[in-house]
Amino acid sequence: MQKAPIKPMDHVELARFMGSWYVIGSIPTFLEKNSYNAVESYQQNPNGTIATTFTFHKGSFDGPLKTMKPTGFIRDPSNAVWGMRLVWPVKSEYLIAYLDADYSETIIARTARDYVWIMAKKPHISDVDYQRLLNEVSSMGYDISKVRATPQRWP
Repeated sequence: MQKAPIKPMDHVELARFMGSWYVIGSIPTFLEKNSYNAVESYQQNPNGTIATTFTFHKGSFDGPLKTMKPTGFIRDPSNAVWGMRLVWPVKSEYLIAYLDADYSETIIARTARDYVWIMAKKPHISDVDYQRLLNEVSSMGYDISKVRATPQRWP
């Protein structure tokens, strides 16, 4: 059964969206399961693509540091619909489905509802804010029992 599309944001100001985002919670891909201190950073390249660096420690705060460098490709004038390529030629769907007015919290979703990322510009958000974002994820049709809070510990 085909799922209804997830509505992306109407418009994203790329310059404001760029920078580092801490992964607060996710339904992770197999590559990032059991991640700690996960951070996704974006920088717009001169050719319009998005240089992405995703880092995390595997298994614990002291676990090995893992780094992935996918490339984002903007697919829509709203700047909220991207293709994200980790391995050529596959571009995975990447939807900026929620973004608060001050660009401090976001939800990255996929129509398949297989993966989701709740991210913030700070490594910690309040429990109230986390629950509000989980409710947003639920309203998109996700099973939030699959969402794992991502441990963040920074000096």
